[in-house]
Amino acid sequence: MKDFIIPHDDRDMGTPARAGAPVTLTIDGFEVTVPEGTSVMRAAADAGIQVPKLCATDSLEAFGSCRLCVVEIEGRRGTPASCTTPVAPGMVVRTQSDKVRKIRKGVMELYISDHPLDCLTCAANGDCELQDMAGAVGLRDVRYEAPKDGGLANHFAPRDTSGEANPEWLPKDDSNPYFTYDPANCIVCSRCVRACEEVQGTFALTIEGRGFDSRVSFGAKTDDALSSDCVSCGACVQACPTATLQEKSVIELGTPTRSVVTTCAYCGVGCSFKAELNGDQLVRMVPWKHGKANRGHSCVKGRFAWGYATHQDRILNPMIRDTIDQPWREVSWDEAISFAATRLRGLQAKYGRKSVGVITSSRCTNEETYLVQKLARAVFLNNNTDTCARVCHSPTGYGLGQTFGTSAGTQDFDSVEETDVVIVIGANPTDGHPVFASRLKKRLRQGAKLIVIDPRRIDLVKSAHVEAAHHLPLRPGTNVAVVTALAHVIVTEGLIDEAFIRERCDWDEYLAFAEFVSDPRHSPEATGMLTGVPAADLRAAARLFATGGNGAIYYGLGVTEHSQGSTTVMAIANLAMLTGNIGRRGVGVNPLRGQNNVQGSCDMGSFPHELPGYRHVKRDDVRAIFEAAWGVSIDPEPGLRIPNMLDAAVDGTFKGLYCQGEDILQSDPDTRHVAAGLAAMECVIVHDLFLNETANYAHVFLPGSTFLEKDGTFTNAERRINRVRRVMAPRNGFADWEITQMLANAMDAGWHYTHPSQIMDEIAATTPSFAGVTYELLDEKGSVQWPCNETAPEGTPLMHVDGFVRGKGRFIVTEYVATDEKTGPRFPLLLTTGRILSQYNVGAQTRRTANVVWHDEDVLEIHPHDAEVRGVGEGDFVRLASRSGETTLRAHLTDRVSPGVVYTTFHHPGTQANVITTDYSDWATNCPEYKVTAVQVSLSNGPSDWQEDYAAQAERARRILPAAE
Repeated sequence: MKDFIIPHDDRDMGTPARAGAPVTLTIDGFEVTVPEGTSVMRAAADAGIQVPKLCATDSLEAFGSCRLCVVEIEGRRGTPASCTTPVAPGMVVRTQSDKVRKIRKGVMELYISDHPLDCLTCAANGDCELQDMAGAVGLRDVRYEAPKDGGLANHFAPRDTSGEANPEWLPKDDSNPYFTYDPANCIVCSRCVRACEEVQGTFALTIEGRGFDSRVSFGAKTDDALSSDCVSCGACVQACPTATLQEKSVIELGTPTRSVVTTCAYCGVGCSFKAELNGDQLVRMVPWKHGKANRGHSCVKGRFAWGYATHQDRILNPMIRDTIDQPWREVSWDEAISFAATRLRGLQAKYGRKSVGVITSSRCTNEETYLVQKLARAVFLNNNTDTCARVCHSPTGYGLGQTFGTSAGTQDFDSVEETDVVIVIGANPTDGHPVFASRLKKRLRQGAKLIVIDPRRIDLVKSAHVEAAHHLPLRPGTNVAVVTALAHVIVTEGLIDEAFIRERCDWDEYLAFAEFVSDPRHSPEATGMLTGVPAADLRAAARLFATGGNGAIYYGLGVTEHSQGSTTVMAIANLAMLTGNIGRRGVGVNPLRGQNNVQGSCDMGSFPHELPGYRHVKRDDVRAIFEAAWGVSIDPEPGLRIPNMLDAAVDGTFKGLYCQGEDILQSDPDTRHVAAGLAAMECVIVHDLFLNETANYAHVFLPGSTFLEKDGTFTNAERRINRVRRVMAPRNGFADWEITQMLANAMDAGWHYTHPSQIMDEIAATTPSFAGVTYELLDEKGSVQWPCNETAPEGTPLMHVDGFVRGKGRFIVTEYVATDEKTGPRFPLLLTTGRILSQYNVGAQTRRTANVVWHDEDVLEIHPHDAEVRGVGEGDFVRLASRSGETTLRAHLTDRVSPGVVYTTFHHPGTQANVITTDYSDWATNCPEYKVTAVQVSLSNGPSDWQEDYAAQAERARRILPAAE
């Protein structure tokens, strides 16, 4: 297969790499030196000698079942399997003796005797390891034939020669929307089972039966691939050496002939993939083994859910309309851009230059985000720029900036392999960040301990071969009280790392913090009634984290999307500094970013008060850098955040918005207020793939390009800058950065970029943490983690190794302040929201894939006790009401949530869960308080009046006139 040329060896080395002292041996006369613990098979591969194999692959531990990789070793009896035999000093190995060749050919005969010989029509033709190995061992015929008076037992023929049904044959299972399982092709190598266990950690597959009756099973006899525990990560499909587990896209489109390495555009893990194609037709996405974030693994979204790129709903032509009650009219790019530019200039002339603004996207590349904020500052001449990253992780930037001096996580994902105790707080990695979750579960199976702090019993609390040591099911909104109580235990019981604090932190600030946190009112006993967490459990968790070795903290939106989100982040930083868990592998404070480029959109200056690199716009020296680069004067006054834009629009002072790749009407809180703000604007420009909910109020629609159709970079949750490479031509005609440039130039900007690499060069020239980043470096290294500059020319995997960026670590007092959103007689329950594995964010992409088979509607999780007193049964329509609004959805009864707490997702616009959420927000960043809303639940007989009105308005807003009209 022709690959995008990258300096990496993609060969399958048979067994995983090892680290250790060098060992020298001789293989087929060639001397080779490898680390201690390396298998003979891998050592041979290092020497350029490929030993035939079927059950071995370098993503899995050696198994030694196929017996095809046997070799001879001087001084040893028999023919050991090279995959399970470790090297030894002075070992002499022969891989091609007459004896081993005869054994391998006999083994292959046995495999082929129970395998269909339909290679020319098989979907794996040209990509089948069984086929390759038959050639490698020189198999030319099979001696095993059916006896004259009977048939030859096999698993691949539906009927025997007499026409009777073959009891050993099983039909193909095509229940999964993305791959098939055909037992007829199975050689029982167990690679799929081992991949599900070792790589994914789901344990959905097993081998049932013994001997000739052995076969792969998806669990119970009644289970098929869809109904089983399988999470469709694709690890089994990737591991399968035959057509037993095969992508349906390959069956339909054929074996791909070329590939391009790019980066997934879903969550913040930032998985690297090989996009494999025939011509310009994408056939499949295969996780790239050299991807440093995912190490060759994937989830159902990145692996399979890319069909939205060619979905019929995608808009490919620009559209305009004078008012939002009119149907859309398709126009040329020139007309659409001219219409938008004229409207925006007219609004600025009429209402002032601060009457328009932009919203950048965490789904777009760094380069595209940089240009959108530059459009606001250098063309609109104001700082009215905001991003969806602010409504999820802006407290991370503020909290870690205040305590450590930099607005990002401290570790790389590899670090989890060396942790001993993990705190997961306000995150659900198995659903939101599944590839990282698989790596975490692997470490837990190796003996690391887990503390989960979450209102729900997420899968990590207890699942296959994984169980949390402690689950602290806190009441939503009490994060600060719980984390401060953990610190109380550590300080008052003398469990701090005093040497670390004295050397690395401000000791006087620590003493002030210690005095605060030692107050008995912060004890687990005093806070237990508030938080709902038993004091004994909290004390035990604190002791475990402080004394259990390397301690790492991973957190998500359940921390940041609160009125005290920034305070909680600072409390987490305090906890890490108290215990000395900063600055080495296996420790750290690690925010799990929700979207593929949340980190990058923040880095690129999307906030109204910060220029790229988190430097305040009021600083004269910082503005001077960009003024020199852009040739304009930059306004020193911070601009408007999204809530301020909406408030100003309702007040009549904010009139125009350019919104790239963000659906604020579905994703932002208090949907009614968002709709009112958008309706009050005179020019809303939506730049996206589909007519999203925000487009209902738009006057200009500019069709966007998918991640498959552009070049650029994403920055993931570990600060890793990954290349995004163009896989196919943009179906809409332009990459998103080109569209932003066209709009800017229509407003006389005079930009002349011809490739995103030039934009990255400008970013590097103006932003210290990106100073050393070039496309050439990224192509050479695969990826780098910022800061990447003269002092760290190849990037910085671990932050704060010798000292904090700010100098001394800063302890900050974290006083608990209750949210203004409170339960009461009218609204006695607390609603918290989150995500589910198969869907992503507002669902615009995943709802247009086969992923809807797992989640076709948002449901409300409610505890059976709360359901019983309201007369609610499983699957009933219920009315979910808050002080902001109401909606209806189906109920799901579960003890995952505690009594008094309900939970739902926000992936489907028909539900519009955010009509329920309020406009309360984090005190420092205005990050919305999605996770705490007082609600009531009651039976309903169908959609609410608001839902019906909304659906009718959306249908009217999406009318499109044919181009001729």
